[in-house]
Amino acid sequence: MIALAVHQKYAVSCFILVFLGCLGMLQPASAAFPVAIAGESLPSLAPILDKSMPAVVNISTLKNIRVNDNPLMQDPFFRHFYQQQRKQKRQNSSLGSGVIIDKRIGLVLTNHHVIDQADEILVTLSDKRQFKAKLIGADPEADVAVIQIPADNLVELPIADSSQLRVGDFVIAIGNPYGLGQTVTSGIVSALGRTGLGIEGYEDFIQTDASINPGNSGGALINLKGELIGINTAILAPNGGNVGIGFAIPSNMAMTLKNALVQYGEVRRGLLGISTQDLTPDLVKAFGISGNYGAVVSRVQAGSSAERAGLEAGDIIRVVNSLKIESSHQIRNIVGLLQVGDQVDITILRNGRLKNIQATVGKPASLVIKGGDIHKTLTGVVLSAASKNRVPGVLISQVDSGSYAWQAGLRPGDTILSVNRYRVQTVQDFKKVAGASQRLLLNIQRDRDAFFIVLQ
Repeated sequence: MIALAVHQKYAVSCFILVFLGCLGMLQPASAAFPVAIAGESLPSLAPILDKSMPAVVNISTLKNIRVNDNPLMQDPFFRHFYQQQRKQKRQNSSLGSGVIIDKRIGLVLTNHHVIDQADEILVTLSDKRQFKAKLIGADPEADVAVIQIPADNLVELPIADSSQLRVGDFVIAIGNPYGLGQTVTSGIVSALGRTGLGIEGYEDFIQTDASINPGNSGGALINLKGELIGINTAILAPNGGNVGIGFAIPSNMAMTLKNALVQYGEVRRGLLGISTQDLTPDLVKAFGISGNYGAVVSRVQAGSSAERAGLEAGDIIRVVNSLKIESSHQIRNIVGLLQVGDQVDITILRNGRLKNIQATVGKPASLVIKGGDIHKTLTGVVLSAASKNRVPGVLISQVDSGSYAWQAGLRPGDTILSVNRYRVQTVQDFKKVAGASQRLLLNIQRDRDAFFIVLQ
């Protein structure tokens, strides 16, 4: 629990209560604990939670998973004679939490991994009402998703400015750990701006010691005003249990992503076209600079917006959009929250002199292509390069639910490892093999499972 300060005049009274209790001189154990000392009420989080808890929801998902599906079973001849031996699908469910952020239209903010690849999303409110949710948009790179429920009489959380947080601020976590139902824990802000953890593609976490357990993902981290300051996302659990190190996505970052997801259904990230690295004491000495903050530009991509703006390898980036740069991860996070076409104001140190540069966020170079342009059986499928944290292959980013490919078993998030037994690592590889084939034998990886699907 949060250790709120008790007024000094309470100290003696509290000590006497404890001392007499030890001597057995108080009322029996069944007697209620006093609600006041010296005529004043004891501190409690209950008034805050009475207003906040109705805005936090439980989320359960259902996912159909194909198992033990031999590629030969795609052939009508084999299906006719061996249908009884074919195992079709099993269902997998998961639990998480979410936060109502717009009561007028029923918008709920949660983590992408809570609803990832779900065929059905069920939201349960604090008053036990249940609704099927519609996915508005999701961003796997930052682990944020927005869903919508057709409900009225909702309660929403007010949004705080997470940039005003300080280490030591009291916080409260509300969620649905282990499917137990709404649970409240409390603690403090342990650290801010945690990056480089390898949890997500874009990281700027609030670290807290408020207990966060499996099922808390997507739940609310609030301040003592009952305002949303973060979305609980992950824990550091070397032994499988909570050790007091939890991470939440700051509300400012989550709301920026939410706006993009509501408007476009996706986050349309751009790029500057630079690679950077942290300043080390050796680099500071080698560049002959004062101060150890900033990030070094190690590479500028040819033809990129960074090159057009005049950035060069060896420049020391000190400030981006009025924010002092402490690490290279920080630059990636700032740019990752901008849209294509947005302007970036950069202050660099070059040859001992500060210089201001303005650049424009450009379009990403990754190739996205419609599957129907490659093979008729892939109509309704969108293919893209797999992100760096996935296994090498071609990512299926979209599948039309009414398409033949969907009926055959392809789902968004699947990774195609091979086509007709040829290994593919890029969209170009896939296009070269699949475009010249009548029938496609696809080796698919989904989560930790791998299987074959035949399209013909």
